[in-house]
Amino acid sequence: MNKKIAVAALCLAALLAALALGCAPKQRFVTIGTGGTAGTYFPLGGALAEIWNKNIKGMNANATSTGASAANIAMLKDAKVDVIFVQNDAAFYALNDLETYKGKAMPGIRGLASLYDETCQLVALADSKIKTVADLKGKRVSVGAAGSGVEANARQILEAAGLTYADIKVQYLSFAESASNLKDGNIDAAFNTAGAPTAAIQDLSASKKIVLVPVDGAVADALMKKWAFYTPTKIPGGTYQGVDADVMTVSVKSMLAVSEKADPKLVYDMLKTMFANGDRLAASHKKGADVKLETAVDGMSIPLHPGAEKFYKENKK
Repeated sequence: MNKKIAVAALCLAALLAALALGCAPKQRFVTIGTGGTAGTYFPLGGALAEIWNKNIKGMNANATSTGASAANIAMLKDAKVDVIFVQNDAAFYALNDLETYKGKAMPGIRGLASLYDETCQLVALADSKIKTVADLKGKRVSVGAAGSGVEANARQILEAAGLTYADIKVQYLSFAESASNLKDGNIDAAFNTAGAPTAAIQDLSASKKIVLVPVDGAVADALMKKWAFYTPTKIPGGTYQGVDADVMTVSVKSMLAVSEKADPKLVYDMLKTMFANGDRLAASHKKGADVKLETAVDGMSIPLHPGAEKFYKENKK
């Protein structure tokens, strides 16, 4: 009798376990492609993973360090990640088979949200007498590393001002290299695309007299007419030592993107919980404070995912 009871008890336990599993929420594994560990994307990605794990039933999200925009787009295309941080200009190129994504397009990339400005900052030495983009003619100018997003921004800004690389003495330098060469007087000006203030420019302004060259007026108008992903941006006076007046320029946007195959309900829930926990994003990095529902589609350069469309339609600000 005891043996029969024991068997019955085991069967009951197995049945209860099976029922419990059936009632458990479906597990969702989400990998977030960010950027380098010293950058902005990585801490924000970690905060997102924490928010989603805490607030979405069955969520198992993790943030992974990557090579940022270009690497993230390739990984999203190959289904190695599920959500990516990416600049909106890079996403536009990937969607439309342009620039460095020529022949490597991802027509299925879809937008979740615009996050914060990645500001196009044209820095020149004060004694170079460069006050406008047109003044770069004949000057030694770093346009960023060859094939980089910075280089694409530089080329497009020059074109909007009626210039080409033939009009300047081109240097293909990373911004760390650009800052070093500006310090040494080897170049006159350099393009950089990054959140302002940028540490390298802060460091440069502490040792050299610099100017920030505006990208405004007719140049900005021509640029934004051709490339809709640019938005006007003001760099407040005092952002950098010796630059006391406000400077108008343009920015691209950092954004979140997914594949068109992503589950619409999951996308909706990710956006809902992200915007409900802005304090956690702000605590992870100062740029997190710029992630706001009211600016979530500003500069959106690719079609929204249907789940995102539904969320914004129901949560207009």
